[in-house]
Amino acid sequence: MAGIDTLDRTTSSDMVFDELYARITQLDLLPGTKISESEIAKSFGLSRQPVREAFTRLAKLNLLLVRPQRATVVRPFSRQLIANARFVRTAVELEVVRAASLERDHSIDAELKSNLRDQANAMAAEDASAFHDLDYEFHRLLCAAAKQVFAFEIISENKAQVDRLCMLALTSKDAMAALYEDHQLLLTALFNGDAQSADEILRVHLNRLTPTIDAIYTTHRAYFDD
Repeated sequence: MAGIDTLDRTTSSDMVFDELYARITQLDLLPGTKISESEIAKSFGLSRQPVREAFTRLAKLNLLLVRPQRATVVRPFSRQLIANARFVRTAVELEVVRAASLERDHSIDAELKSNLRDQANAMAAEDASAFHDLDYEFHRLLCAAAKQVFAFEIISENKAQVDRLCMLALTSKDAMAALYEDHQLLLTALFNGDAQSADEILRVHLNRLTPTIDAIYTTHRAYFDD
């Protein structure tokens, strides 16, 4: 019976984590927003234990600030944490696209092409949320194509710091178009086995966020803690 209870709690914790992660990264919950463990538990019809576990996982991703005897809040942006996350992600993903360029898993090609078509549709509909999700999936597929599926776990953990900024950045069709074009060029380079071009394109792609961070820091200073 204890084993079943543990399994249920873990499953419930995952459900709460996924829901809160989505709400935080999609900015439904803005930086600095107070959230209550008891209120979240009540809204899900759960005990506080699985919610506490979800809060702990989100805190480890630096998305929540859990303070004993004080209100838990959605963690403000930190330029230092963002810089750290971007450094790690760039290092890992450059190796991913190099590996995919030199010897990729061709069975992933169709999924990558389909994902690009869906990106075009989301861009045409000016659906930033859908485009964001497809962007996330595109980079997961790159890891699969490189035969380095584990690498996406590292990328995903570090993307958590910048996903909220991406949602603020994807406010126009032009912003989506720039990323979409990068994805097109990157896929062409991978399919042609051109590791050098893939490297150069990815660097440009990941660096597009730099002016966005500066602009958001200027226009949304209250969302930052440094």
